Amino acid sequence: MGRWRRFFKLCLVGLLAGLLLQAVGCGSATVSEPPLRLTIGLVSYDDGASSLEKYQRFQTYLAEQLKAVVELEPVFNEIRAVEQVRANHWSLVFAPSGLAAIAMAEANYLPILPLLGTPNQTSVLVVRNDSSFQVLGDLANQAIALGEAGSATGYYLPLYDLYGLTLQKIEFAPTPATALEWVANGRVAAGAMAEEDFQQYRKTLEEGTFRILHTSRPVPPGAVLISPAVDRNQQQYIELAMQNAPPALTSDAGYVPNAAPPDLTQLIALVEKVRPLEARVKEQPAVLTIEVDTNKALPPGN
Repeated sequence: MGRWRRFFKLCLVGLLAGLLLQAVGCGSATVSEPPLRLTIGLVSYDDGASSLEKYQRFQTYLAEQLKAVVELEPVFNEIRAVEQVRANHWSLVFAPSGLAAIAMAEANYLPILPLLGTPNQTSVLVVRNDSSFQVLGDLANQAIALGEAGSATGYYLPLYDLYGLTLQKIEFAPTPATALEWVANGRVAAGAMAEEDFQQYRKTLEEGTFRILHTSRPVPPGAVLISPAVDRNQQQYIELAMQNAPPALTSDAGYVPNAAPPDLTQLIALVEKVRPLEARVKEQPAVLTIEVDTNKALPPGN
């Protein structure tokens, strides 16, 4: 009997040891799981350092709330931003309206919150105040400056409005300030940009140098978008954390925490109509017309 008791004790000890090792193994597996990693994409033109500084508190807040590694990735023009969203490299994007439309239509990004800004943004074509140009048609056979592909106000809206014209050439300004400088020094006859940017950057040059030749239709502001590659449950946690962020933090990051995202349906349709013109924008002269089925023809924007 003594031998049997010792045998059972040894079996019991072995069983408990096995369970303990299994529990420790499971615990270590949980601890060793890599943390969630999120990359936030920004379009910052030429103010990358200040953009990073503005978003730093938001980055820290989101990392703490989600127990995640959160990285900021600013880019300095819309072309690079479009590449990133098409490749789904960004988990979150603070996207101007043109980039937001592309991200939604081509990469299935989901808009979750609106960006701060003018509710109805417009694009303007700006000329020198002393020029003879009075209507869009006067720009025929002239050189003009557009923004980079991907910008609603600098690229898609003015292309739509210029449909039907033949231009001497189109130059692509990396920033709205550059476009204004080119207009001021006569390199181009007109430059396209957001009206908001025009009002900001015109102050850096001599007053009275410019006037607005044409104003586009309005478009909604940009949006915060989330990648389809982010887990659906994580999407909910991210959205909740952003909605509950302190007001000073949401102001710095430039989004509205408790509002519906903008409806970009019409802008997405406009971008699709402009797409066929993109093959001609780098030609000299740039003939901004297309030969398509008349039932699908791009209507003049003027």
